Amino acid sequence: MPDLDLSFPTVTQYASPDLIAAFAYQGRDHGADPRWAESGAPDLDTYRRWCGHMCGIACLRMALLARNGDAPTLFALLDGARKYGAYTEDTDGAIHGLIYAPFAQYVHDVHRLHTEVHPTLTVPDLLALLDAGRLVMASVHKEIRRPENPAPGKGGHLVLVTGRQGDTLHFRNPSGHTEQTRTARLPTAEFAEFFGGRGVSLI
Repeated sequence: MPDLDLSFPTVTQYASPDLIAAFAYQGRDHGADPRWAESGAPDLDTYRRWCGHMCGIACLRMALLARNGDAPTLFALLDGARKYGAYTEDTDGAIHGLIYAPFAQYVHDVHRLHTEVHPTLTVPDLLALLDAGRLVMASVHKEIRRPENPAPGKGGHLVLVTGRQGDTLHFRNPSGHTEQTRTARLPTAEFAEFFGGRGVSLI
């Protein structure tokens, strides 16, 4: 699999990458995404409801594109993951997920990627997985897209770490609000400030 090559695919969880800054920081309604249908969503309301929860699905789509050159749409992948229980919904409509274990089972069974869940993942563990040629869906705080600011927390969002060069991690952020933050790199120490210490590795 490609890792540090700039040709590695970049996929966002939103159909319009250029609107992510407006969604994240200006309160723009997700339903105002003019390209929503490109996600494979069956209708605009479904897109509006789910797109903010699909960082892990976008990571999977990147991994499949890197391996195969093509991949199902985001919402086709979401439908498969939901059938395995990778997301749950409360009676009030609240969405919970991505839940690692059923997601990993889905990816293994349906897409034939070897997956491993890492409920506890240290930074040295992460580096060792990368050195072994694995991709890592790492839990980070969503504000990793603005690393110049102090990290407000750790975890809650997934990015796809594709490799490293020395002490620099290379990763794809499905909710990056600029091209540079979508196809991103950070020193390991800075990444660690946002890193939740868990994830899923793929090969």
